[in-house]
Amino acid sequence: MQITINGNVRELDVDPEMPLLWALRDVAGVLGPKFGCGIAACGACTVFIDGQPVRSCVMPVGQVSGAVTTIEGLGEPDALHPVQQAWIDEQVPQCGYCQAGQIMSAVALLAEIPNPTDEDIDKAMSGNLCRCGTYPRIRAAVKRAARSMGEA
Repeated sequence: MQITINGNVRELDVDPEMPLLWALRDVAGVLGPKFGCGIAACGACTVFIDGQPVRSCVMPVGQVSGAVTTIEGLGEPDALHPVQQAWIDEQVPQCGYCQAGQIMSAVALLAEIPNPTDEDIDKAMSGNLCRCGTYPRIRAAVKRAARSMGEA
């Protein structure tokens, strides 16, 4: 089956029922999305399909009908996405395991609400679990990215 991943058309020889996460990681070699829970509860596997966030651990690859974007596909070839840069500037990650999904969810939030309140951020990010508890830094990074994107 053909699937577009981060702008590149790929031919994947996989069972259509295989979760998108495993097709990305094990077949396509795209390692940004992580396996966290397998039941779409933690957000570590979040990717975009045609710009909409989905949990790739429960999405059968055969049901993908649009372009897939992972954290590797954000930003420009020589520049980070403003959310990625804000994550670095705010020193968000500790272990880093959940961060790809956190960043993808933050990008989706800012696409919908360019200047989110604390409540907006908490609500939008509540489906992403961080075992290290970096939630205050996540909120600060989302606000920093919102300011940066507003200035651009």
